[in-house]
Amino acid sequence: MTIEIVHADGVAGDDILTEDALAFVEDLHHRFDARRRELLAARRDRRERIAHGEPLDFLAETREVREGDWRVPPPPDGLADRRVEITGPASPAKMAINALNSGARVWLADLEDASSPTWENVVGSVRNLRDAARGTLAWTSPEGKAYALRDDLRRPTVVTRPRGWHLPEKHVLVDGERASGSLVDFGLHFAHTARLLIEGGAGPYYYLPKLEGHLEARLWNDVFVFAQERFGIPRGTIRATVLIETIPAAFEMDEILFELREHASGLNAGRWDYLFSIIKVFRDAGPEFIVPDRAAVAMTAPFMRAYTELLVKTCHRRGAVAMGGMAAFVPNRADPEATAVAFEKVRADKTREAGDGFDGSWVAHPDLVPVCREVFDGVLGDRPNQVDRQRPEVEVTAADLLDVASTGGAVTEAGLRTNLSVGVAYTAAWLAGSGAVALHSLMEDAATAEISRSQVWQQLQHDVVLADTGRPMTRELVREVLDEEVAALRAATPPAPYAAHYEPAARLVADLVLDDRYVDFLTLPAYELLA
Repeated sequence: MTIEIVHADGVAGDDILTEDALAFVEDLHHRFDARRRELLAARRDRRERIAHGEPLDFLAETREVREGDWRVPPPPDGLADRRVEITGPASPAKMAINALNSGARVWLADLEDASSPTWENVVGSVRNLRDAARGTLAWTSPEGKAYALRDDLRRPTVVTRPRGWHLPEKHVLVDGERASGSLVDFGLHFAHTARLLIEGGAGPYYYLPKLEGHLEARLWNDVFVFAQERFGIPRGTIRATVLIETIPAAFEMDEILFELREHASGLNAGRWDYLFSIIKVFRDAGPEFIVPDRAAVAMTAPFMRAYTELLVKTCHRRGAVAMGGMAAFVPNRADPEATAVAFEKVRADKTREAGDGFDGSWVAHPDLVPVCREVFDGVLGDRPNQVDRQRPEVEVTAADLLDVASTGGAVTEAGLRTNLSVGVAYTAAWLAGSGAVALHSLMEDAATAEISRSQVWQQLQHDVVLADTGRPMTRELVREVLDEEVAALRAATPPAPYAAHYEPAARLVADLVLDDRYVDFLTLPAYELLA
């Protein structure tokens, strides 16, 4: 065996890092990692072509797929009714148990944007998901409070999100090189849970993140086929929902479903990463692609609405479910008035989605499950979904998807301060091992931190003038505001594990926003700082 586990001191993993599971991960690496690297290189090449004037448009070479008459298979029972999904990390166990006890129809067990990929979290997530499949997941706090799975609730179907194709796993080396985080997550999870899930009446179901095109979906499909053959499981047992959270993928929704075919079950409107992708892909384009303060970009903005309308139409035409975006609000019991206002905003957002034809939507907190469920109950009634609702009136062009200029809103110093504060606070928490963090009553994850630092980088490159103060955006101003916001974070008596990481987090955020060279993912340099 040429696979080895390195720098994993103090993490108990004998029950997860078994010989058979590691052999499967090694096989995945040897069969698929070279293609993964080729596809990542193709991403970079495409971005460079766009930067030099190549238009982003629907692909001419796949027109027959878009115009063809084909459908994906009907969803399995556990994925037919997805009216409310809760998202969150699979480690620590307390959060996993709370999600499984939330009353949601589906739990997105997140090994990606809501998880800091410490080796303890990687191994612990797989262990928790295995124990959840067994029905034995439990945890007792140091204070003696016991957490266990409730028997009086229908447990949600578990859909696991592995890391994206771009992320490495430094604790797993194959032939002396880092393995793919996505293949490690999938390999360990599938090896330990696939048969348990099938025996329990469900199956190994996945959310696929950060895809930028149909060839990346084809790679996942080939991984699925190989995994099922190797374990003697019928083809099509694995089912995948793809997050459409990059602007290139928005132009290839049909093609992505077609490549996955027997393994496809739906698409999701990953709104925060989608906004991040818009900024990243068009970061050095004209001022028409400067995105206003994050809080000013509603889902009713023309370019966001075009994307969601196209997603619903595409899914329903192909017999797939269309999943709505995240409600990131975290209730603040100390401020019931603000919480009530936020609940109404969540209700309005979910009402819009249900009215547009989405079959369900995401929430980040258990208290929001009843709100989302009530809205979709009102539209769906006893039906599991509204896949039969076609949207023939929807016509979306490339220009519609790229119409950022019609968003409205402004770039402000208040927005700059929020971006830098959130960027540092989230990165510090991530370095401390937490990937989902409540900040200012919002659940922040890697996607929102990516928006924050990317906006500042883009605004600096375009010499933006801040609308509320009239001050030009300069490196000196960014350094000044960054210092002030870090001082404010320290003064707010933050949780001790986070405060210890403010200094490296602030240095990293400064490097990312002030460098003339744009770094594709915050989590790549941050990963090198992760103990």
